[in-house]
Amino acid sequence: MRFPRFYPAVTVLVLILAGCSAEELPVDGAPLAPTDAVEIEALLAESTQPVVLNVWASWCIPCRSEAPLLERAHAEFGDQIRFIGINVADTQSGARQFIAEFALSFENLFDPARAVPSSLGGSGVPLTFFFEPGGNLVHYQPGVIDERTLALQIDELLRRGETS
Repeated sequence: MRFPRFYPAVTVLVLILAGCSAEELPVDGAPLAPTDAVEIEALLAESTQPVVLNVWASWCIPCRSEAPLLERAHAEFGDQIRFIGINVADTQSGARQFIAEFALSFENLFDPARAVPSSLGGSGVPLTFFFEPGGNLVHYQPGVIDERTLALQIDELLRRGETS
């Protein structure tokens, strides 16, 4: 019997993917705290710092590309800007595995009903919202955020903070 030429490549790919199963990733920490639209609106209104709020899900491929970018921005600006991740339409284990995989050190909350993005006027994942202290929306980025847009919006938040 003769196998197609791609058969060895498919076999190798299947073995690699099986070796990278999500069950093998370390899952640290307690479950993510649940949140809803009312809690987030209150958090934003009471915030004395600008807020970058990112809506994500562990099954979202574009979310995987922006997670390292957001973590780097948090490492650089986390003392001036509050970074919050909102995990939506997901499971606790999926969310915790994602956080562990990307070593996310900023605050992440759990919103399985997608109430938060709906209340902010967004849908789908990923979404990124930029708020001034007090909760005024400065910019809304639907879809994956790139490094340039993130840098420009962080600069705008910091600039607004200097003038107030």
